[in-house]
Amino acid sequence: MGPAEAGRIVQAAHRRPADGMLALLDAAHARLHTERADLRQAQLAAEAIAAEPMTDIRASDAMSISELAAALGVRPSTLRHWHAEGLVVPGRDRPGGPRRYTPAQVRDARVVHQLRQAGYRVAPLRALMPRLRSAGRSADITAALAVRDADLTTRSRALLDAAAALAIVLALTAAPDHSPTVDRSGPAGRLPSVSPRHARSGSSR
Repeated sequence: MGPAEAGRIVQAAHRRPADGMLALLDAAHARLHTERADLRQAQLAAEAIAAEPMTDIRASDAMSISELAAALGVRPSTLRHWHAEGLVVPGRDRPGGPRRYTPAQVRDARVVHQLRQAGYRVAPLRALMPRLRSAGRSADITAALAVRDADLTTRSRALLDAAAALAIVLALTAAPDHSPTVDRSGPAGRLPSVSPRHARSGSSR
């Protein structure tokens, strides 16, 4: 979840009651769930967009930046940012004329929009979009979204493992009159007791 949020969760684990920590964990899981749902929608939309035939193209089919922004539900400044980053670069009907998006560029913008909604960052998209404009477009989109899917799975597993560790912290700090001792037989011997005071303060040596 990132070092800043992880720090807040760990600090909350040492406070009483534990409701604050549990709320933060719930929010983290909810965000991952939302990202998964967005990714699934992007997968379906990107596949449909990539499969659309590009036939019977006319000059009148081109869109202005304001028209495309309205169609996508984004601000014109977003399209200008994509232009500056080289993701979707519109042309001009004539030298010095306004920027116009051809049907192919409109499709590129729709794909970028879906990938951005799925959490894909601008830097990887700069490398991906030239491949999407060439043959094998649908396969590249699928591969790009699969990378995002794998990242979400890794984060979900990490959050699950972290929750198990936090459950141990809660157990150590739950009984203020009890000083638990962790017994590990073998060469390492017995670990020192962890006092509730140290567990609550978050000190670790």
